[in-house]
Amino acid sequence: MTAANDANALVEAAREARARAYAPYSHFRVGAAVETAGGVFSGANVENASYGLSICAERIAVALAAIAGQRAPSRIAIVSASSPPAAPCGACVQTLLEFVEDLEVILANDAGERRVLRLREIAPHGFRPSDLG
Repeated sequence: MTAANDANALVEAAREARARAYAPYSHFRVGAAVETAGGVFSGANVENASYGLSICAERIAVALAAIAGQRAPSRIAIVSASSPPAAPCGACVQTLLEFVEDLEVILANDAGERRVLRLREIAPHGFRPSDLG
């Protein structure tokens, strides 16, 4: 399987997760799928009437991977309806930085738009575990 096919499968896993999002307040549904050596872990955003208690798709996916002992993701796909495709929020970026600094981030939407970035491009000066030195 080629890298492009793998990326397409990862995006599709994120798209499938997005269909299960719980977003009754914002109606902004997001799906994420994290690829690791041990498999793919996906998540969808889960909102709460108290907005601060909502959980993003990216953090759910990476938390499921971490709980399964997979703490070195190689890439993440994030799917939303926005154009251009939405990037992860600051809390999600910080969570991803906890595990890997050079993660491939695939942003996609329903219209077929896609952007591929590196986490270090999104947060070039993010707070990293090594900063606790």
